[in-house]
Amino acid sequence: MSRGIRDPVAKLRYIRGSLHRYQALDRCVRVIPVRGLRLQVYRWLSLEGLAPLLVADAFGGAPRIDSGMRSSLLARRALLAGCALLAVAGVATGAWRLSRPVPIVKAAAPVALPPAVETLPTLPVGITPAAVWLVEKAEGSEQYSNGLRIDTSHAVAGEPRRFRVFDENGGLLPEIHDQPVGLLFHTSESDIWPLEASFNESLRDSSQRLLRYLQRNRTYHYLVDRFGRVFRVVNEDSKANHAGNAVWANDGRVYLSLNNAFLGVSFESRWEGGRALPITQAQLAAGRNLTDYLRQRYEIPADMCVAHGLASVNPKRHLIGHHMDWSRGFPWSAFGLPDQYRTVAPAVALFGFGYDGDFLKVLPEPWEGVRGGEQRLAGEAVRRGVTVDEIRRDRQGLYDRWIAAQANADKGADRAFTNQGPVKPAGNVG
Repeated sequence: MSRGIRDPVAKLRYIRGSLHRYQALDRCVRVIPVRGLRLQVYRWLSLEGLAPLLVADAFGGAPRIDSGMRSSLLARRALLAGCALLAVAGVATGAWRLSRPVPIVKAAAPVALPPAVETLPTLPVGITPAAVWLVEKAEGSEQYSNGLRIDTSHAVAGEPRRFRVFDENGGLLPEIHDQPVGLLFHTSESDIWPLEASFNESLRDSSQRLLRYLQRNRTYHYLVDRFGRVFRVVNEDSKANHAGNAVWANDGRVYLSLNNAFLGVSFESRWEGGRALPITQAQLAAGRNLTDYLRQRYEIPADMCVAHGLASVNPKRHLIGHHMDWSRGFPWSAFGLPDQYRTVAPAVALFGFGYDGDFLKVLPEPWEGVRGGEQRLAGEAVRRGVTVDEIRRDRQGLYDRWIAAQANADKGADRAFTNQGPVKPAGNVG
């Protein structure tokens, strides 16, 4: 609007006045839930600031805005007045409808939630990503051949990665590993602003505050923000504190130290129960490129890419789902990964973990892999002629012994553990 003001002094005064009104009333205007209506209110405030410029100055000079702006101002005032009348009419109509008696209608059957919409073409499941190489490395950034750009300006070192692996039928193995073997996907569960141009500053500030927090706590290896920018937070050769207590298994190997064994990739988002895909199109594309790069660099098989909610456990209560982010709704096919919701849950099948009422408040129905684990426990109970509860207690005790063995090994008590002999599982998980 200031482009139509001819007098530079008047233009500067108008801009300053508009900014002052915006800052003073911004919090009130943001309460308006409809974006279009918010924009109209902002425009109205700006139009009010033009009123003093419609008249000649004190010395009889010409008005300080051109005729085009004057006509536009009058037209906008008329349009806004019309919108206000329509809004009043709409509210009155709504109030009249609400005052009418509501007919009693038989409740319809519950409707299943629609699946998350994936707007990228799906990839062949389980195929190793094509070659991805470093194209350019500059101060604060890395550019890769598949379009991935990593901001490295926030990267910090952590504790060196060091972990052991369990054999499904033999217990703790002696080898110490220092290369990541899997990817664990998270949502940041941080404050999320509406993804609108009017919130650009808040969106940027929110991402920067989140990055500083993650950096201080060495939380994830990577963060993908709302605009699809990829930030390295903890160096890949270091442990990050992203997994907590978690369990995953593949090809006869069991992993109980996912902070060390897996790279943590988080999307700046809130999971919100998985009722919709909680990431943006930009995050989807960047996340897939990042996954391809990490899988190829560390030769990570597709079965070792899993969501946090599927691996997180409460070790004291022997329950799954201690953290629930991505326990449904992850776009596996768009990432070229198998549907891990169908994979038998290792915490259930191997260690007899269950779930409680709080879990069912979030997920009314456990994912398919949990049911598969329960079926394995039931089958073993039949073969051994015992109850499922007895099998669960046996397996939960196995988990407790393995966790203790891992803690002892981490403290350097490898020799003491070896003298006791490997812990044997309660039966073949199959």
